[in-house]
Amino acid sequence: MKYLSCLLLAFVSIFETTAQERPEKPNVVLILTDDLGWQDVKCYDVDEPSPMETPNIDALAKKGIQFWQAYAPAPTCAPSRCAIMSGNHPARAQKTHVVGGAPPTPNHKHGWTMMAPWYSGRMPENERTLPRALQGNGYVTGHSGKWHMAIDHMAFPQPEDQGFDWTQSSRGARARMNSRVRGFASNATQDPFRLDENGFPFHQTSEDALTFLRENHHRPFFLYYATWLVHTPIHTRSERLLEKYCKKLGVEKPKEDRGWTIEGQRNPFYCAMVEELDYHMGKVFTYLNNTDDPRWPGHKLSENTYVLFTSDNGGMEGHPGEVITDNYPLDKGKISAMEGGIRVPLIITGPGIRAGVESDVMVNGLDFYPTILTLTKTPKPKDKNLDGCDLSDLLRDDPSNSRLVRDKQGKPRNSMIWHFPHSVALESSIRVEGFKLIRNYDHKYNSNTPELELYQLYRNVNGKQVRVDLEEANNLVASKPELANELNRELTSALNEMNASYPYYNPRAARIGMEKNQTPRIISHERKGKVVRFAYQSRGSEVVRADLIYTLNGNQRYEEWFRALGELEGENMIKVQLPEGTTHYFLNLIDRNNFLVSYPQCPDYATLNQSKDPFSKFAISAR
Repeated sequence: MKYLSCLLLAFVSIFETTAQERPEKPNVVLILTDDLGWQDVKCYDVDEPSPMETPNIDALAKKGIQFWQAYAPAPTCAPSRCAIMSGNHPARAQKTHVVGGAPPTPNHKHGWTMMAPWYSGRMPENERTLPRALQGNGYVTGHSGKWHMAIDHMAFPQPEDQGFDWTQSSRGARARMNSRVRGFASNATQDPFRLDENGFPFHQTSEDALTFLRENHHRPFFLYYATWLVHTPIHTRSERLLEKYCKKLGVEKPKEDRGWTIEGQRNPFYCAMVEELDYHMGKVFTYLNNTDDPRWPGHKLSENTYVLFTSDNGGMEGHPGEVITDNYPLDKGKISAMEGGIRVPLIITGPGIRAGVESDVMVNGLDFYPTILTLTKTPKPKDKNLDGCDLSDLLRDDPSNSRLVRDKQGKPRNSMIWHFPHSVALESSIRVEGFKLIRNYDHKYNSNTPELELYQLYRNVNGKQVRVDLEEANNLVASKPELANELNRELTSALNEMNASYPYYNPRAARIGMEKNQTPRIISHERKGKVVRFAYQSRGSEVVRADLIYTLNGNQRYEEWFRALGELEGENMIKVQLPEGTTHYFLNLIDRNNFLVSYPQCPDYATLNQSKDPFSKFAISAR
């Protein structure tokens, strides 16, 4: 009996010891805010203090590592989101801007000298995403909030098609208000945005994230919480917060629905939105801090959960009629590869990460995929390309040592690139150490735009980054031409390795000279089965590439277009093979002067926005 008792005690002791060991698989919460600027978060204040109050995010920074030189993969939403989930650089994925999946055409047929290239409308259905990899390692995967990795918020593929077991996409309190100066949330029981005990409107997106945590915290979990805050529309359902920031900013409370034109960080609607975001972040942090971990008795969930908090791009400074925020001292904002468009807040906390650390190491949202694989001991999918770097050694060993961030060749990473051949920007960029080069594509016919811009953001002084020209105000191309050319070559090499697509000249543009009269012209075409041959006249400029632009769902909702390379065949002849299921198609010719000619003529976006016609109306029918 005594022997049995001793054996039982030994068994209990072994069981208790095992139960107290940290679970092998830590949880991960990845929070991707929408359009949150580097200077919108209080703990990131430099120069002038931000009026926004973000106590919960500031407290998170004190629990882990706050990165001062963190970047988004792209200066707009969808490409950054796809890059984070897939691990593929936007240039490699041909997913470089929002929406996509449309034939190349200028924004205005005469007013725009260049047009963006074709780019994909979505992340591929079969992409080996981060959540898919985690599913294979026993994780339950959840998503709450914004998705936008397809040509429309609700277009295919959705989160459940890309590796998420659980998903909710409610806009919550971010649903558009009829008026932003009236109809605020109240205490009424029937109010769908009823004010809570702290006076904040109910936000279903936040509640969905908490629901996933409550239902799944007994298992290893990955939560991707993609907030709708602080994207447009710029409004708050909290009249109390609006009045608070009007008073704090010294501005009159708006009485009419009109744009906000006071410059700087003085938009009270936006300031209120940032505080709302912080409040809902606090709910998630509080839940993790206060909830017992069923897999680790005696401990809280936060003790075995990595939290990554960041933004999809830099702050949106404004649009016609509305000043939203100001990223100063960073230049410009969303939709630009200047610092204001790509530098973002990033805070990482979790087991083995020291508290209260600030890091000047250059990191990127592309790094999340490989880092999370290592932190969760999840095998990398076979033959999976990952363009980011594993930050795990940096996080756990020495957050100040940039040599711990190594590229695919095992060398310390000292550079990163961005590719945004869209909108008014039409640019690519490379940062190497403290220097940054901007390449502007629309410079030939625009005397106000230089081809290259070179800035020194920082200099290294005794191993520390010292600020030089964070404002990107002093273009050094004239004084450092060799360095500018060297960085330009490195940028070209990196983009070519990823088979990046570049913008084209618009042959209908008013500012373009005689070159547009040399562009090629289609004179006939014939189709036999799935093969189509086009005859053309070169008119003085050689054709260097031909693209078939085709759709499988012409005239349907979410009409989506794809690109396939045509074959230059014989004398002034092009051959294309129509993919199975093609309903409509265009042919794009690109000549040696980089002009793009569309056949049939593709309307410009200004015309399409007025007519609301689909592209298929103007294409060749395959039926």
